[in-house]
Amino acid sequence: MATRPINLTTAVRPKWPDRIVVGILGACAGVAIFVTLGIVLSLVFETVKFFQKVPPGDFLFGLNWSPQTAIRADQVGSGGSFGVVPLINGTLLISAIAMVVATPLGLMSAVYLSEYSSKRARDWIKPGLEILAGIPTVVYGFFAALTLAPFIRMTGGQFGLEIASESALAAGVAMGIMIVPLISSLSDDVINTVPQSLRDASYGLGATQSETIRRVVLPAALPGIAGSLLLATSRAIGETMIVLMAAGMAAKLSLNPLDAVTTITVQIVALLTGDQEFDSAKTLSAFALGLFLFVITLFINVVALGIVRKYQERYD
Repeated sequence: MATRPINLTTAVRPKWPDRIVVGILGACAGVAIFVTLGIVLSLVFETVKFFQKVPPGDFLFGLNWSPQTAIRADQVGSGGSFGVVPLINGTLLISAIAMVVATPLGLMSAVYLSEYSSKRARDWIKPGLEILAGIPTVVYGFFAALTLAPFIRMTGGQFGLEIASESALAAGVAMGIMIVPLISSLSDDVINTVPQSLRDASYGLGATQSETIRRVVLPAALPGIAGSLLLATSRAIGETMIVLMAAGMAAKLSLNPLDAVTTITVQIVALLTGDQEFDSAKTLSAFALGLFLFVITLFINVVALGIVRKYQERYD
């Protein structure tokens, strides 16, 4: 009895309900792309208008930030300074303090959770760290303004230091505590992906657990850890509320962590708050700052994801 040949092309061809579902899913994925494209285009168009009023060189290399322009030309102070360098200085200073605080805490937490802790301890500590990630940033801002800043000012006063009521140090410490869960979670995942065979080989050569972690596990996980640190850095650069409440709005070109400084995100909020003339250079400068910040964070994220992808290709 002859058997009927099976057409494999017809057998695996999706039916129309499957095609509808695939189309819906593709449309949902495309929404994110179109929204991102719309955000970028809106920033670009308004930034072009801003650079028609302010030379790009004055914006990128200017050392003074004073965008308090008048609405009418006959008012006093109709000119303004739009140098972004002080804002970059404050953003990098606070982000650097946050990373100095968060990096050792996050990495040590990740090493303990992945290598030393028992299952019971991990079940308690891991959710506790994740709670920190769920706390609203405004709460960290209150903590920095009402607890950290007075403590730093009081402690510095005992040593004869003049510390501003709002300082980069207070904002940086609070921000560092906020991003500890991000570093810890990503680093924990990276360390757990290091093959057990590397650990077993180290133990077979007579190394202790601490020596194995320092000389085998951490070097093997270093690319992934570096990627997690870069992602945490981009998170710190984009933070607003903590800086607004704890570091102030003074656009200072200072590397002293005890001074009050401001960041790009805080100035964007300030420029778009209240009744402003939309076509003024003051308001349009917020879009230029937004595009500048977008380019910085995009670059950091691309580098971080590239490092993580290279790590995954090596050990998967």
